[in-house]
Amino acid sequence: MTASGRTAEPGVIWARPQRAGRGPRPAHSRDSIAAEAVRIADAEGVEAVSMRRVAAGVGAGTMSLYNYVPRKEDLYELMVDAVSAEYELTPPSGDWRADLLGIARQGRALMHRHPWLPRLLSPVYGFGPQALRYLEHCLACLEPLEASGAEKVELVAALNGTVATYVTGELALAERARSLPWSEAEEQRVRGAWLVGRLATGDYPHLAAALSSADGTPIAPDLDAAFDRFLDRLLAGWGAS
Repeated sequence: MTASGRTAEPGVIWARPQRAGRGPRPAHSRDSIAAEAVRIADAEGVEAVSMRRVAAGVGAGTMSLYNYVPRKEDLYELMVDAVSAEYELTPPSGDWRADLLGIARQGRALMHRHPWLPRLLSPVYGFGPQALRYLEHCLACLEPLEASGAEKVELVAALNGTVATYVTGELALAERARSLPWSEAEEQRVRGAWLVGRLATGDYPHLAAALSSADGTPIAPDLDAAFDRFLDRLLAGWGAS
């Protein structure tokens, strides 16, 4: 059973009418409901998103909201699809690697704007209108790649998974930094000094070489450059364009 008392059953939110049942013209829309859910998640985290909170935000009764969104999973799907509209999908350039790297960069920025998004990404939620628009664009960019359609879909999935994994790590670091009673820079100075001391013992020659620049000073991590390198290596594994 759903929280509304209805019998739960499989279904696709996009195949349902905007509002179940008869009566006057719907007072709300899926767009407004999704926008309110996204607003709550952006401000307080996805855990704060509930049918009650969303209903109050759009000025509806909690039970009446189920006429628009039968299940909590449907609400999540609306949220994922709503923010997917933020992709700026320009015509393919003919360089599929460059196009996909650009899409990946957009995805990274999107997940930072909506930190809850990596948690909700799922193949189950992958076929809303905006998700289909995104997938169609990616496949159009991959037109020059000599691979089967199934392989191209796999590549897009691998790209999305890599971006989500990378951003999840970045978000965890940012959350940790916010919890510190001192600045992140102070924390890194202390940890960096300790690491330099350990490397100077000579017990870790390979690690010391890997983490040091040509003049022997520690290399400061560049998350943007590392992101591009990860994606370049992923895309390079799919053959020449």
